[in-house]
Parts: sequence; structure tokens; C-alpha cells
Amino acid sequence: MRLATWNVNSLRTRIDRVEKLLVRHDLDVLALQETKAREDQLPLMGLQAMGYDLAYAGTNQWNGVAILSRVGIEDVELGFEGMPGWGDPVAPESRAIGATCGGVRVYSLYVPNGRKIDDPHYVYKLDWLSRLREAAHGWLGSDVCLVGDWNIAPLDEDVFDMAAYANDTHVTPRERAAFQAFLDDGWVDVVRPHAPGPEVYTYWDYYRQRFERNRGMRIDFVLGTPSVADRVVHAFIDREERAGVGASDHAPVGVQLD
Repeated sequence: MRLATWNVNSLRTRIDRVEKLLVRHDLDVLALQETKAREDQLPLMGLQAMGYDLAYAGTNQWNGVAILSRVGIEDVELGFEGMPGWGDPVAPESRAIGATCGGVRVYSLYVPNGRKIDDPHYVYKLDWLSRLREAAHGWLGSDVCLVGDWNIAPLDEDVFDMAAYANDTHVTPRERAAFQAFLDDGWVDVVRPHAPGPEVYTYWDYYRQRFERNRGMRIDFVLGTPSVADRVVHAFIDREERAGVGASDHAPVGVQLD
């Protein structure tokens, strides 16, 4: 099975790129984040004609997650047990969706950004990750993938210049500890062994030609349970998808399971 994840930064805007990506990598499952639309706004006819089913969570022009699959979608779950909300009054956000595809449980995750270290959204981010970890404890014994935009660069080599993020989120000790906690629990970063750094990134800001200068961050990951990790025979970061006019600021990240 071929599985990929991609922060598409508006599915409506980049539906043609999604369709081409599915063909180019012969994907069975594609998890998307930051879809930025309600389900009734999505142009799905082309995807359906290609044989893909959709599980979707999206309520407005912010956030939004989806799973596309041509190997079946079963037991769809919006969010996860204990997932916190945001705002006043607190409301759930469309940041997580799970489904079983071809015998593998896939969760498409769009972890909160955190914004600034002194922002309440940073506390929300840490709480969100803690709640996800609690829920994920019970999933380690089966074939499960936690995929998506984690908004964390776990290692110094995952950032083009640590000094540029000295006072920003994504690289703080608390965020990195939250990510490491998943690895300590037994989750495996299944892509890094096949695409090691340094200077290997999945996100490049549109600001000042950062992609062309390769001034990026590695913040998109596929974490698998040990049984999934044993099945991974190949993994990739489709850097070229970030190139050209109209690209998302993230690159797709994928794995092939034996």
C-alpha cells in the first residue's frame, strides 16, 4: 500500500495538483490537511472518477482534514477521544480524522501552530498533543499511522537556521519533548531513515524565495506503530511538488508498505 500525507493549503485551489499527485505516485491513500472548506464546497467528481472515496472534516475556511482512499474507508472517526477545542466559547476544530484503509488505521492530523510562545494558542497546542498521545496509547498494538502537519521541527537539523527561530514556536523544548514522547512510547518516524537530513525539509515559507534557497523546516511526518514500521520498504518527500506557480508551501511525504 502506498500512503502519503500533504498539507495542501486549500484543496479547492489545488485540486488539480492533488489529482496529479495521486497518479504520479500511484497512491492508495492520501491524507490531507488545511483543506480550508466545507465538504459541500469540494470539487470531488474527478477524485471519485479516479476511484477514491473520501472521509472529511471541515466546517469553514480554516483548518480541515481529509483522507482519500481507493482501498476502502471504514470506521471513520472525527477527532479523537479527549481532543480539546479552541475559542471562547470553546468549539471543536477540524484538525483530526481517522479511518481504516486497506487494513491500516490512518489519522490525518493538523496540529495547532502555536503562533507565539506567549500566545494562548501555544498552550492549546501542547494540550492538543498531550491529549492525542493519551488517545494513541491504545493504538500501538495494531497497524496505525499518525500522519500530517505536526508543526514541530524535532531536531536542529530540521530547521535551516535555528537562530531564525530562537523566539518562535516549532522548536521550543516543550514542543520537541511532546513529539519525542510519541517516539518514547513506541511510535516510529518511518520516513527519516529513507530521507535523512540535514537540509531535508517538508515546508518552505513563501517569504523571500525560501524554497529556491532551501531555507525550510521539516514539520510533516508519518509516525507508525512498530508493526507498520516493519512493513515500510520505501519513503519519500516529493520536494518538486513545492516548486512552480501555485504550489502549497508544504511538500507531500509518503511511504510504501509491503
